[in-house]
This record gives sequence, structure tokens and C-alpha cells, in this order.
Amino acid sequence: TRLSRSREVRLRPAQTPPASSCPQPALVPNASRAVTLGEHPGGWKPPGMPGLGLRAAGGSTKVPRGGLWSGASARGCPHPRVPAAAPRLQYLLEPLHAVVHTQRGATVTLPCVLRSLPRNYRVKWSKVEPANYLESVIIITNGLSHKNYGPLSPRVSLRHSHRYDASLTIADVALEDEGRYRCQLVNGLEDESVSLTLHLEGVVFPYQTSNGRYKFNYHEAKRACEQQDSRLATYQQLYKAWTEGLDWCNAGWVLDGTVHYPIINAREPCGGHLLLPGVRTYGARDKLKDRFDAFCFTSAVNGRVYFIRGHLNFKEAGQACRNHGAALAKVGQLYSAWKFSRLDRCDGGWLADGSVRYPIATPRERCGGLPDPGVRSFGFPNKELRTYGTYCFAGR
Repeated sequence: TRLSRSREVRLRPAQTPPASSCPQPALVPNASRAVTLGEHPGGWKPPGMPGLGLRAAGGSTKVPRGGLWSGASARGCPHPRVPAAAPRLQYLLEPLHAVVHTQRGATVTLPCVLRSLPRNYRVKWSKVEPANYLESVIIITNGLSHKNYGPLSPRVSLRHSHRYDASLTIADVALEDEGRYRCQLVNGLEDESVSLTLHLEGVVFPYQTSNGRYKFNYHEAKRACEQQDSRLATYQQLYKAWTEGLDWCNAGWVLDGTVHYPIINAREPCGGHLLLPGVRTYGARDKLKDRFDAFCFTSAVNGRVYFIRGHLNFKEAGQACRNHGAALAKVGQLYSAWKFSRLDRCDGGWLADGSVRYPIATPRERCGGLPDPGVRSFGFPNKELRTYGTYCFAGR
């Protein structure tokens, strides 16, 4: 039908209300999980921020199924939608505690319990090695039989206190057992897993050779720690030691091949006054060519460290320990006795590496004068000097 100019009507397609009339999405702190948002049809694209959830301002948090922005309200406004929550575990129970604490020499169990038994299932335990982040299989079971793998094989077993129990027991815990473990239910397309961290209580200490600082390449540092009844510390262990007060100006290797040094009190020779306290890093270095000190980690020992008074040279100190059915204590053993037994002596004594040290649990003016507990060192004196006693270690 032809319309006159005076009565002409312009027909327009249906439109959604302007963006200003629609409730705009707002980022809400303390939501249960993070979301990554797509682009709003009106052009608004909120940033993805960890620890934030999505809610429509002035509207309900309940959103329909479908795309991230799908459907429309009665006013024609698009509904925001957050991604669906990750499916809950169907067959494995979440562990009550994600971190299990223990000490060297103990027996520890990492829990893994099934809520039901699927058909033709297997449970596989594995460990992520902190030195290279590779995952190595420890044990595989189908509920009726099992097979052990790798260096942990002689010391691991399944607790199996009931038919749903696939918990892993580690006997005589060693320093290298610390790390992240994974219990995986293998069941075709429905595989699922839980992760736990085994944490050893212990102490980190810096170590250098008798020839002075920065003499170890990575492999020599690793071997030096092992010779002192310890192992190269992980970065996490070094960081924890820093939070507990470790302050050391010399850089040292850690287990993953990176080099760091922990600073509590900023000072000129240690990066200057302008840098904040923290664990300073040199990053990954050449394991063969670059040379630094070492940061070693030790835990409880199955034995006793004690002091023999006297004016002994290094050779006489070793004989004095052997006369008591013991041996010269190693540096890691002395640190362990200081940490776990609160060994406190104001007397310098020989150790197996030729150094002279003494442990202080209660600082006092006439025992080094330093305000904090620690293991003090006289370095590596001439082994012929008859000045010191000796620290001995007797195993149980």
C-alpha cells in the first residue's frame, strides 16, 4: 500500500535496549573461583582476574545454560554466564589435608580412598621429581595385585586397610622422598586423580669448601651436600628457610639447577640497600662451568650428636670418637641435632669435613655474641692445631 508523505512510517528491526539500560556485569571479590570472560555484545570486555567471579549488578547470580552470553531477560538484556564448574570427583575422595608432614626415618601414609569401585579399574601412584619435574611411577594396583617401580620400590606398600583403600605407605622416609605425589584412578575415559605433597621437617644451611666460596659447579655441590648427610635444598625449602630468618650473602645452587641467595637485612655488599628483602636469584646457570656455594637440606637423624672436650687436632678428634664407638659428626648431623634436639654448646669442635663449628640454641654474649640461634663456624683451621674438642655421631 502506498503511503502519503504526511503519513509515512519508518519500520525498524527490533533492538535490544541501549547498554546503559541493561544491568552491567560487575566483578565481585571473594567469589569461589576465577572466570575468564568473553566479549559482551555491547563491546564491554572485563579483564580476567584471578580470585574474582562474575555477577550482574542489580540482578540474580543464577544464569541460564548455553553460551557465555546467551538468551535475554524480559527487558531484552543478555544474560551473563560463567563456565560450568569442574566435575566433582566420582570415584576418589578428596583428602582432608593436601600436605602431609613427616621427618626422615619415619613411616608415613599418603591417603587415597575410593568412594566406589568401578569395573576394570587401576590405581597408579606417581611422584613428580623436584630436580627435573618429571613424573615417575611408584606403584600400580588393580585391587587384587600390585607392582612396584623405581628406587622407592623396596620401601613402599599399599595400606589396604579395606577394599576401598589405595593409600600409599612409605617406610624409613629419606630426604629425597619430599615432593608432590599423585594418586590416579585409571578407568578408561573417566580417569581422575588427587595430589598430595609430602613435606619433611628440616633445616637448610649454606655450605662451601675449605678453599673458599664459589668453588662448586652444580654436580660438585650436589655431591658435597650428600657427603654431609644432607642433599641440595629445593627452592621451596630455601624460601621457607628465608621466611624463618636465613640471611646469607653468598649465592648457592639448589636442586633444580638454579642459583639464589636469601637476604633478610638489605646491605651494600648483598645487592645494595635499595632492593627489598627476599630470595635473590641468578636463575638457571651452566651446571658444569658456573661455580657457586651450595644450599643443603637435612632432617632428623637416627642417632645422637655429642661433644667430647679436649685440646685435640683433627686426627686425634677422629680417634676420640672411634674410642666411643662413634664417628666424627658431619655438618648436616650437627645442624639436625641443633634443630631437633636443641643441642647447645659454646665449644668449638672438629667435624668430619675438617671444619670447626658449634651449635647455639640460646644466644648469649660470650658464645659468639650474635642475637639469633644458629650453628657458628670457625671455618677450616689448620688440622694440626690442638685447640678444639670434637663433635661425634653415634647411630642407633
